[in-house]
Amino acid sequence: MRLIIVSGRSGSGKSTALDVLEDNGFYCIDNLPAGLLPELAERALIHTELAQPLVAVSIDARNLPSHLSRFPQLLEEVRARHIHCDVLYLDADEETLLKRFSETRRRHPLSSNNRSLAEAIRVETDLLGPIADLADLKINTTNLNLYQLRDAIKVRLLNKPEPGTAFLVESFGFKRGMPVDADLVFDVRCLPNPYWKPELREQSGLDAPVAEYLAAQPDVEEMYQDISSYLLKWLPRFAASNRAYVTIAIGCTGGHHRSVYITERLGQLLQQSLKNVQVRHRDLS
Repeated sequence: MRLIIVSGRSGSGKSTALDVLEDNGFYCIDNLPAGLLPELAERALIHTELAQPLVAVSIDARNLPSHLSRFPQLLEEVRARHIHCDVLYLDADEETLLKRFSETRRRHPLSSNNRSLAEAIRVETDLLGPIADLADLKINTTNLNLYQLRDAIKVRLLNKPEPGTAFLVESFGFKRGMPVDADLVFDVRCLPNPYWKPELREQSGLDAPVAEYLAAQPDVEEMYQDISSYLLKWLPRFAASNRAYVTIAIGCTGGHHRSVYITERLGQLLQQSLKNVQVRHRDLS
């Protein structure tokens, strides 16, 4: 059985996450009382007709505070049943959450006549702290649109074929901000930039002319060798420490050329020695 617990502050994308999981064969339950989590897991194990049942539940601030504070104990009870369980926590910065509520005119579940939206968001942060602290995977949705969030969930959660550490090598552009959920960040902006070559500007690091240009630059090869040596040495140590997810982010200015090229090469290299390595280009559309 595989169980995914989805949580996060209101407006961060939990409904989208459940929709993605439901579309991929999970039986989904929204706003499950946290205290029922062990019982749900037990019933799913005993009564399901599926050989490999897939269940996803959303647990959020609509729960009783006393149930949320007991989440670490409840999660331990579930995992004691030898259930493959992942905790996904979605979040966004406060300004983005305020904007989303303003645009949709939705009411925050914790707001009231005596509590503003901003205050409700801060209270929610404290209530969900026990879940956020135990999250196996955190996705910050501040800079993600609906389709990017769906893609991120598919890549990180659904492409994880077996228990163990899932590694994501992700390119990004600093001009759109660093990925706040990255575990390791490498800055390659010091390398020669194909953007300044008119014939290469509209291409990306996935295109052969750009790759050939960068492969011919000594600094690029030296940077690649240094990063790859570090990752080959230390990523197995991350896996040995029972980390569920590790994100390695490679950044250049726009996220189209240098970071994409380095990310592709690192992904191909790491896939030769690690079981679950995924590659994603955040800013390449």
